[in-house]
Amino acid sequence: MKLAVVLLALLFCTLLFQLGLSQKEGQQSKPVAAQRPKSKSKVEKVVDKKTKSASVKPKAKATPQPPAAQTYLTQVLDKGKFQKVGKTLSVTAGLTLELRCKGSPVQWGVPPYLQEDDDGRLRTVQHERYGTLILANTTGADTGEFTCYPMYCEDTECRKEYDKAVKVFVFFPDPQELFVPSSDYYEVIQLRTNRPTVLPCQVTSPQAKVTLHREFPPVEVKVDGVEISFEVTRGFTIHRPKQHHAGSLYCVASLGNLRQSSTKYMLIYVHYPAAPPVPVIQASSDSMALGQNLQVTCTVVGEQDVLVDFTWEYPGQTIGRPLYTQDSMQTVQVDGRSRLRSQSVLLVDEFREVDQGTYTCTAQNLEGSRSVSTTVKVLSSRSTNKPKKP
Repeated sequence: MKLAVVLLALLFCTLLFQLGLSQKEGQQSKPVAAQRPKSKSKVEKVVDKKTKSASVKPKAKATPQPPAAQTYLTQVLDKGKFQKVGKTLSVTAGLTLELRCKGSPVQWGVPPYLQEDDDGRLRTVQHERYGTLILANTTGADTGEFTCYPMYCEDTECRKEYDKAVKVFVFFPDPQELFVPSSDYYEVIQLRTNRPTVLPCQVTSPQAKVTLHREFPPVEVKVDGVEISFEVTRGFTIHRPKQHHAGSLYCVASLGNLRQSSTKYMLIYVHYPAAPPVPVIQASSDSMALGQNLQVTCTVVGEQDVLVDFTWEYPGQTIGRPLYTQDSMQTVQVDGRSRLRSQSVLLVDEFREVDQGTYTCTAQNLEGSRSVSTTVKVLSSRSTNKPKKP
């Protein structure tokens, strides 16, 4: 009996212990369930941030435009051998010159001698990415500047891009010819006061020593690099021509045991004005009565020793009315300086209806021309008739 009571007591305690454990697990599970929505909201917030950041469009980086392909010249030395050329190039006379110019298409400029007659020695070929110039059986006369012009094309229209042109001056040294041959024994060159004067004296070899000489009296002309200078690709330059530079001059080239003279240059001094003339026109009257004589004067005040030519346009030309003018020149003082006053006076005798209109004077000198005009009308009959006495 006692054993049965003890067993019931143990069973009852076990039930109570199980009931207590189940209640404790229920209490712990409740806060976890309550916290779940909170963690869910946090996850949602994170997702929102990611979505927001993903919706922002990244700034598009500006892609730089590829630079225009630079045009340059190369010399073909042999199959598969090339050499980039500089400002000058020397090719022994008799050999073949072959140049390549990057670009499609391109055009070539050659020295004057080759422009006139190349005897079929000159050939140009346009490839996909470059152009080729081939000159066979070269001579000293071919010496000069070779130019490659890139072409800018729109549809079928193409034009040269002069600002992108590349040039090379090519010498063709000839053991028999130190100067580029010329058919002229004398070449006349104007010494213009308003611009430098160039004496070509073009040599075929850059190693040649070149001097400048006067024919009468026979003397070597001093080349100081300031008043007169020399460039092997250009010749002699007289930078500020004066009257004492005029005369017959020539060049002498020497290389080794060879010494030769160039074409003779006859330098003629011409005083060029600084600017075209500025004429002033004035009529004796802007309203003329029929039968009166009209004078229209055109005057230019300018530099000394500068000749001015006058030409006229006048209404009477339409019916063949002859032109009568009186021209004169006189030295005058203007602001303490001696100036030359040139004048032309147009004379119109016995003014007629056909003579009314515009009179234009054009003054011209070596630098250019300018025109001025004035208008002359016929007086009305009312203004010419005298009022009758009462």
